[in-house]
Amino acid sequence: MSDTPPNHGPKLDPRRRRTRDRLGDALVELIQEQPFDSITVQHVLDRAGVARSTFYANYKDKDDLFQSDADDFFLHMANAPLRQVEGDLPRVAPLRELLEHVADVRPFFAAVVASGRLHDVLDLGRGHFARSIAERLAREPRAASLSTEQRQVLGQALSGAMTALLLAWVRDPAPRPAAELDAFFHGLVWNGVAAGGANATDA
Repeated sequence: MSDTPPNHGPKLDPRRRRTRDRLGDALVELIQEQPFDSITVQHVLDRAGVARSTFYANYKDKDDLFQSDADDFFLHMANAPLRQVEGDLPRVAPLRELLEHVADVRPFFAAVVASGRLHDVLDLGRGHFARSIAERLAREPRAASLSTEQRQVLGQALSGAMTALLLAWVRDPAPRPAAELDAFFHGLVWNGVAAGGANATDA
């Protein structure tokens, strides 16, 4: 997860960012080699080549490192610029990019599932996607009729739909292309916007 560009959160000192990336990358490698519960902080330090004091200056334990790395990943993914295709519906969520990334790291995804921590990881993702979807809707002229509360509720619902589609896509032995599923998802987005706008007008 930590192989992503710097995220849109508070900027860290470059040296500290490199250290955190090394630790995150080390944990990602180890998770694919052995059960999460058998990994120790010392294993991470040995793989990353980082001193124990440096580790504890950044994290409380390996679970904190895992959660922080996942949070960094989803923060970046939720805020990354979206590819727009002329003639398609405006995109407000990176479902295509998320599916493509998971396809590239299937062994790691399977290891996270095996660790029993997938639910926690997806909870982080839903939070970031809900916020970014609401923010993007606020900038879309065709969603102008929605109230702030409606955009937030729609963001929460759609972020849940994103993770549900991700899980179904991963389990499908013959999954649809990521771009096709993304187009289907954004059809749901704008149907929801239209319904919300109609309700606002009726009120």
